[in-house]
Amino acid sequence: MLATDTPLTEVVTATQGLDIDKVPTLMGDTVSLNSQGKTTILYFFAPWCQVCHASIGNLQALFQKNENIDVVAIAMDYTGTKEVMGFTSQHQLTFPIALGNEAIKHAFEISGYPSYYVLNEENVIIGKSMGYSSELGLYLRSL
Repeated sequence: MLATDTPLTEVVTATQGLDIDKVPTLMGDTVSLNSQGKTTILYFFAPWCQVCHASIGNLQALFQKNENIDVVAIAMDYTGTKEVMGFTSQHQLTFPIALGNEAIKHAFEISGYPSYYVLNEENVIIGKSMGYSSELGLYLRSL
């Protein structure tokens, strides 16, 4: 995983051709992985990951209870958008679901699922984690 205190500009600069401001979403538009002036949680998941299924509800609850926190989930290692849609429908997710790719996986040094990065308003990584996280754990990382 990337080190805390790493500005996302360094991640993008190191990965030529990667535009994290226009990542395609499940709904056919694009979303930015950059913070939009709020604390932002980037949640990297795979639809087949059992730990992702167990923890995604905690992320949804945090998102619904805290208007000062943005969440973007990035689907990785999926076979098709139908698989990602099934995951998001099952868990009734209301935050944007980006469709990740190998360039994003490499740029963010994702080696397992779920992986989380917490960005501050200035787009600097202030927290990170891999594996299951409770709603409280996610909230505390976002402070």
